[in-house]
Amino acid sequence: MGWFGSDKPNTTSREDRSKCWEARDAYFSCLDTAEVVVAGTEGSKCASQRKSYEKNCAKSWIDYFNQRRVLAEKQKPFLAQAASQAAEARRL
Repeated sequence: MGWFGSDKPNTTSREDRSKCWEARDAYFSCLDTAEVVVAGTEGSKCASQRKSYEKNCAKSWIDYFNQRRVLAEKQKPFLAQAASQAAEARRL
């Protein structure tokens, strides 16, 4: 059985990846609207998007994307501070 529930070998096509990324983007957009950072903690708010995400993406990809989302959120203050410092340095 393949990553995406088929009898294909464990390889993904460009189409498979595209479907996964589209489903991920829709789900994460819904989470952003609901102001939820940690995927899976939104309750029923993004149920249809989450179902599509889980259907179209391999479990290992879901784990990676979800962890990356949390890390990106934690990085925002540091990136904003760095941008502010860079702007200040350009003014000097």
